[in-house]
Amino acid sequence: MTLHEGRAGAESRSIGELLRDLANDSTRLVRDEITLARTEAQEKVRQVGGAVAMMAIGGVLAIPAIVLLLQAVVTLLSNFMYDWVAMLLVGIVVAVIGYLLVRKGQNDLSASRLAPERTAANLRRDVNLVQEKVS
Repeated sequence: MTLHEGRAGAESRSIGELLRDLANDSTRLVRDEITLARTEAQEKVRQVGGAVAMMAIGGVLAIPAIVLLLQAVVTLLSNFMYDWVAMLLVGIVVAVIGYLLVRKGQNDLSASRLAPERTAANLRRDVNLVQEKVS
């Protein structure tokens, strides 16, 4: 079919047929876009899963490394004080650091800090604009 024949075929079709074809094409386009988005999302989920697994493995390996480093600090301090004092000192310092980190995490997870502030502000502005238009 040549370009001229295609144009003649389209000109001979009714507006209803053209609108139906437009609706079908639009539906197919949206369906294809949704399929593409779903495929991309699945790929991203796999990427995130792999990254989380690597982080978990790194965290598991970091725990014994930290224990060994703390033992080295205790051994070093044992040269200058009783062993039990060195262990107590290192234990207290680590406990304080742990406590501070937990409190910081709790503060960062408080409900007020997680609220979508920009979205709420935009919604308030939109409501005000609509109220102005209505009145």
